Amino acid sequence: MAENANDDLNSNLLHAPYLTGDPQLDTAIGQWLRWDKNPKTKEQIENLLRNGMNKELRDRLCCRMTFGTAGLRSAMGAGFCYINDLTVIQSTQGMYKYLERCFSDFKQRGFVVGYDTRGQVTSSCSSQRLAKLTAAVLLAKDVPVYLFSRYVPTPFVPYAVQELKAVAGVMITASHNRKEDNGYKVYWETGAQITSPHDKEILKCIEECVEPWDDSWNDNLVDTSPLKKDPLQDICRRYMEDLKKICFYRDLNSKTTLKFVHTSFHGVGHDYVQLAFQVFGFKPPIPVPEQKDPDPDFSTVKCPNPEEGESVLELSLRLAEKENARIVLATDPDADRLAVAELQENGHWKVFTGNELAALFGWWMFDCWKKSKPNADVKNVYMLATTVSSKILKAIALKEGFHFEETLPGFKWIGSRIKDLLGHGKEVLFAFEESIGFLCGTSVLDKDGVSAAVVVAEMAAFLDARKVTLMEQLMKVYETYGYHMSKTSYFLCYDPPTIKTIFERIRNFESPKEYPKFCGAFAILHVRDITTGYDSSQPNKKSVLPVSKNSQMITFTFQNGCVATLRTSGTEPKIKYYAEMCASPGQSDTALLEEELKKLIDALIENFLEPSKNGLIWRSV
Repeated sequence: MAENANDDLNSNLLHAPYLTGDPQLDTAIGQWLRWDKNPKTKEQIENLLRNGMNKELRDRLCCRMTFGTAGLRSAMGAGFCYINDLTVIQSTQGMYKYLERCFSDFKQRGFVVGYDTRGQVTSSCSSQRLAKLTAAVLLAKDVPVYLFSRYVPTPFVPYAVQELKAVAGVMITASHNRKEDNGYKVYWETGAQITSPHDKEILKCIEECVEPWDDSWNDNLVDTSPLKKDPLQDICRRYMEDLKKICFYRDLNSKTTLKFVHTSFHGVGHDYVQLAFQVFGFKPPIPVPEQKDPDPDFSTVKCPNPEEGESVLELSLRLAEKENARIVLATDPDADRLAVAELQENGHWKVFTGNELAALFGWWMFDCWKKSKPNADVKNVYMLATTVSSKILKAIALKEGFHFEETLPGFKWIGSRIKDLLGHGKEVLFAFEESIGFLCGTSVLDKDGVSAAVVVAEMAAFLDARKVTLMEQLMKVYETYGYHMSKTSYFLCYDPPTIKTIFERIRNFESPKEYPKFCGAFAILHVRDITTGYDSSQPNKKSVLPVSKNSQMITFTFQNGCVATLRTSGTEPKIKYYAEMCASPGQSDTALLEEELKKLIDALIENFLEPSKNGLIWRSV
């Protein structure tokens, strides 16, 4: 009987209109049930329909994903605004259509596809399966596809796009997001992530071909098509060879007594970090056994983001103490970011922030460049950072004579700008974003946790030979170039209208179209609003950085020298805040600076974010 009822339901489902009373929703349900060939996600929609869950159906089916700071990213599950077999097929069809328009040699040059180790049993969805479907759509259209035969770090995809001269590439990953999420990260022929207008044009193309083509579901093509190639061995070999360009003390590395612990956070990093250490002449780092192998449930951490600090680094810190290792290196699940901790004299661990690590990387990369190229022109050298990151590189650049540039948040902007600079014959030594994303050298045009891990190891070994710790060196950098005290954190907010209200209130603070002049007791010197393109510090009041209407971002420069930014995350339901006190080299009262920064952040939260009034959830540490 139940089976017959099911058959009746299915037969009714396939003959629209349905009786939800909402024509747009009825159309979307009809499309989903006709097009989705994944039994698990199809069943999720059928169950919602059967149980009259119209609001959830509307949430899932009546909107689409858009490109954020890291491509398409969402929860795995059924619906047009989720990551699943059907939406990945649709996205790839749109990509095909757009790339065919942009490149007459698309079918000669091909396309790169990589993936991490995420997966969700309830949706029968895994990064590997989504990568195969991405490849299948393109193979069915006679496009050569370089599909990695096993999981790889995210930086391997942009690296392969450049090395193989492909027109573009996709990495299936949600990086350090919660286990329920996945994503579709797109790289252009330059090897940098796509920026505007490509993202908008691809979305238009996706909208134009939402119905799966005949062979789009045929993932057997991955095993049978002569157009599929596996670039794994070749790209791994070339990548490791290129790493040598940023290795300066191989002999010293091979002799160091310093021990390192590495955790790959249940992701892809283990094998690749081991290989990188070998290239640099090190003994292998000690892996955290419970976190060494891929696990889509990230079962030993409450969240798979090493940026959360000591609370998620527990296993690696305990192992390091047991093994007498002073340095812990943590790559996030797709190995594009790096966290570092060092055991201090007092027995406590120091987990460095992204901004602190950048101060060390900036000093190190410039010092190594200077020693290896004593006669080169410093005016040709660049370092880059996103605008919400520490200004420490700016301070180093001012004193040492090289160039420093800022970009919008997101490594896609850094990658694009590096490509421009290299095209003009410039040399880029280092770039970073404060959320522990680092790029040493320019072999890859995206953040890279594998190369960053081994560069930190070399820096630590070099300093250790001189009886200096990373923390001591950081203090030397600050003494030389000025203390930069920063704090970054966030609030969770699951209600987009509330977020909009918060930012609109700031734009119309005391009267319409008037930004605040004070934040509590702190006088505001300038306001820059990237969402609207306003910048009070410019003669024409227009922002030099490009306008980014799809996200909220306002920066305040205070009279006391502090710079603070409020912005929404491009990948998670967060309102982030960033604040930094930049002192001149002579100013050494760090306690005073820290106190001032703390008071300012309290004022920022209380006056502009109003967490209790707006129901914001404080970050739990």
